[in-house]
Amino acid sequence: MNAAAAERLEFAPPPPRGIGRALALAILAHLLLLLALIWGVHWRESENAAVEAELWSSVPQQAAPRATQPPPPPPAPAPKPTPAPTPQPTPAPAPPPPQATPKLPNADIAIEREKKRLEKEKLEQQRLAAENAALQKKLAEQKRQQQLQAEAQAKAQAKAKAEAQAKAEAQAKAQAKAKAEAQAKAQAEAKAEAQAKTEAQAKAQAKEKAQAKAQAEKLRQQTLKNMMAMANATGGATAQGSAQHSSGPSAGYGARIAAAVRPNVVFPDVDLISGNPAASFDVRLAPDGTIVGTPTLVKSSGRPDWDDAALRALQKTEKLPRDIDGRVPPEMVIDLRPKR
Repeated sequence: MNAAAAERLEFAPPPPRGIGRALALAILAHLLLLLALIWGVHWRESENAAVEAELWSSVPQQAAPRATQPPPPPPAPAPKPTPAPTPQPTPAPAPPPPQATPKLPNADIAIEREKKRLEKEKLEQQRLAAENAALQKKLAEQKRQQQLQAEAQAKAQAKAKAEAQAKAEAQAKAQAKAKAEAQAKAQAEAKAEAQAKTEAQAKAQAKEKAQAKAQAEKLRQQTLKNMMAMANATGGATAQGSAQHSSGPSAGYGARIAAAVRPNVVFPDVDLISGNPAASFDVRLAPDGTIVGTPTLVKSSGRPDWDDAALRALQKTEKLPRDIDGRVPPEMVIDLRPKR
């Protein structure tokens, strides 16, 4: 036996052990069972069972008389006892046939079968591994595609969000810029308008002051002229009185005007004024004494609050009393003081 045969026999299945003894015991047990069955069975002849039958008719008939049975015959003489058979000796059980030694399978066939089985198992494992690898590859590809799709979607969303945010910021900046420009323009226009208004008011006030100053100067000149005429008047009382009467108001006319305006003065801070400054107003009058237009401040008292209070008192008075001769001068300068 060479080395190849020894290697093949090494992988051959081992020969069965004790198969002859087991076969002999099985045959002996079957024989004993068969003898026990033969010995224990009691054979009997079967007796035929008697059967009786009755016939019935649809029409009632008279029953026939029962037949008389003949008397039984005399019993036969008893037979002589048969001698018991001589028991034969039980034959000895036959020896079991020699068990044929099973032929060992060919080592080459066993090795070839094992090789085929291993090859088949290997191929099956390879097939399963290939299927598993293909499945894993497919799952990995699906996962990769899903990941790529998710990344692309996330990038698109981030891009859209950034674009929307940039657009919103640009709109907000544009709106803020437009609002700031509009506010600046409105402020500039308001400032220019206020400045123009201030300048116009200043010009108007300057013009009014100039007019008031001119009127005051004119009135002063007229008063001086009247005083000079009164001083130069000659003649008796009638002439003097006529000259004085034609030259200006009476001596008590100023007190009458002050008495008419005083009740309309509202100035609670009179005690806070030091001295008794006068505010001079140029007043234009109608023939009935009604104040025409707004009195013009020609000389301030130095206290704007008292100047305003005196102006309001004149406006509230509306109409001044006539002089003792019933006439009202068309224009006069009235001095108003806070204290009596």
